[in-house]
Amino acid sequence: MAPGLLNEDKILSQLEQLKGWSRDGKEIRRLIEFADFVRAMAFVNSVALLAEKSNHHPDIDIRWNKVRLALSTHSAGGLTELDFKLAKAIDEL
Repeated sequence: MAPGLLNEDKILSQLEQLKGWSRDGKEIRRLIEFADFVRAMAFVNSVALLAEKSNHHPDIDIRWNKVRLALSTHSAGGLTELDFKLAKAIDEL
């Protein structure tokens, strides 16, 4: 069973608690820049472990030292608590 979609007020409230994340339609995004490709990939590998553990997987785009993350609960058709929970865990890396 897919988690429930968050209403607009809850989305805005949750987004205010995140550092560097912004909303783009039905997803939240963050762009993080690293010193080099190796550090970017180490970060992506850490995100992969979090994603597997939570069974919730972000879209990840890697461009040399830049990593763009996008979170949305596709099975629910938008943003749920799962997205914000994973975003907070990513921020703690």
